Amino acid sequence: MTFAESVRTCFSKYVDFNGVASRSEFWWFVLFAFLVGLVVNILDTALGTAPALGAICALAILLPYLGVGVRRLHDTGRSGWWWLISLIPLIGTIVLIVFWVQPSKR
Repeated sequence: MTFAESVRTCFSKYVDFNGVASRSEFWWFVLFAFLVGLVVNILDTALGTAPALGAICALAILLPYLGVGVRRLHDTGRSGWWWLISLIPLIGTIVLIVFWVQPSKR
């Protein structure tokens, strides 16, 4: 899956928590979210609107990011509820990253 296909798919399935997402789909979308966040933070700083644009960007990307994360967990054979482990500081995020990099179990 290409970068553009991944972003298009994630935004079209932004509230779809069923199904699976391939590794490429997930990581391309993570890269997209990072790059958009970086650009928005630079614009926020340049325009002097410190948290405003960043907050709007974060809200716009939140549901697609949650959706693709849950679908990626399904692709590795896990329940989407594993996403809640990220509430444990640092360790939860590390566990999720380990789950997300594992190959598909279809």
